[in-house]
Amino acid sequence: MTWLLLAFLSATLLGFYDAFKKEALRENAVIPVLFLNTLFSSIIFLPFIILSGQTEILDNTIFHVASGGWEMHKYIVLKSLIVLSSWVLGYFGMKHLPLTIVGPINATRPVMVLVGALLVFGEHLNGWQWMGVLLAVMSFMMLSRSGKKEGIDFRHNHWIWMIVGAAVLGAISGLYDKYLMAPEGSGGVGLDRMMVQSWYNIYQCGMMLIMLAILWWPKHKQTTPFHWHWSIIGVSIFLSTADFVYFYSLSLPDAMISIVSMVRRGSVIVSFLFGAAFFHEKNLRAKAVDLALVLLGMIFLYIGSH
Repeated sequence: MTWLLLAFLSATLLGFYDAFKKEALRENAVIPVLFLNTLFSSIIFLPFIILSGQTEILDNTIFHVASGGWEMHKYIVLKSLIVLSSWVLGYFGMKHLPLTIVGPINATRPVMVLVGALLVFGEHLNGWQWMGVLLAVMSFMMLSRSGKKEGIDFRHNHWIWMIVGAAVLGAISGLYDKYLMAPEGSGGVGLDRMMVQSWYNIYQCGMMLIMLAILWWPKHKQTTPFHWHWSIIGVSIFLSTADFVYFYSLSLPDAMISIVSMVRRGSVIVSFLFGAAFFHEKNLRAKAVDLALVLLGMIFLYIGSH
């Protein structure tokens, strides 16, 4: 099950991405950080676009970017809008909340994706996989309750609702990814995965440049100042690599979006370790027990996929 192993690798990289993002946002302006993240991600993929379009060097490799007109790019523009909306909400929430709280809320995405995959794509889970899903859901709920011990009122904290909104949009994006890359004969669009990942970063960069010029720059002297930190580059590197592995996983035969999405949320384990070791967050003992359930759920998912 190569696609499942790639999902686990993507989860690990996403954990590093969350940790670097938390560091980059610490006492920093959100919009310019997000703009730079999309800019660096675009720079990473721009050479693949150019080499694929102008040479034959990348032909028949996993790095080749297919070409296409507006009929294909209009789907990628919509993908960019969905993801960027999720990121804007997620970045603001991440800045103002503990990493060990944000992770569990984001980890509810697989449940949303699972419901969508069952309804939209007709996917079916076996007993092992259902057990893994149930364990993961239980652990996520327990982790979320742990946040109340830190004085965070989930019902009235608007940063919490931003993270929830980001999670919902992230789940929608996950289902949309499956639709974009599923063959036309299976009801999808059949887009090339590298085309989707390369161009959606570039479109996002253009959208963020507009936001930077209109929303942030005119008032930047009255708001939180921006300062450069090398972790900003780390955010782009880890996210681009995690997404590359993710898209490649979804492009493989028999890949199940519900399972891939669930495993990717295992990134909460990595981000938890960063929250404990580098950000010195609270209630770690109670959250560690909950994380053990996450790990157990991932093991059941892995067994069920074999």
